[in-house]
Amino acid sequence: MAKVGSTTSERIPVEVTEGRQIYEQYCAACHGGQGEATADWSKPDEKGEMPPPSHDESGHTWRHSDAMLFRMIAEGWRHPFNKTNRLTMPAFKDILTDQEIQSVIEYLKTLWTDDQRRYQQSESQDANQAENPS
Repeated sequence: MAKVGSTTSERIPVEVTEGRQIYEQYCAACHGGQGEATADWSKPDEKGEMPPPSHDESGHTWRHSDAMLFRMIAEGWRHPFNKTNRLTMPAFKDILTDQEIQSVIEYLKTLWTDDQRRYQQSESQDANQAENPS
């Protein structure tokens, strides 16, 4: 998979291009234009809430399966260590279609290293097998 910002001549899938546009519209304000977040994204803020994480290779998004990422985007997210009960990431199920959410996930994958993409693909396959045993 080509990095979206790369100079390679590889063709970028339409789903990734659409995902980037959706990310820029709905996600970049909190998670950074290139998925970089803020410098202190891994430490609780003054409210005791974890700030929006990085989605690039320096973060941990790549450790989650496609199903988990989809659920977080669709239903919103509250970090389990937050001292408040509010969703610190809003739910997008009433704003984005399932296909648009999937496109955002495909775009996020372009922000990771090859090793991170392989790990995440394995996590997604394992999660899928656990949900749909033969």
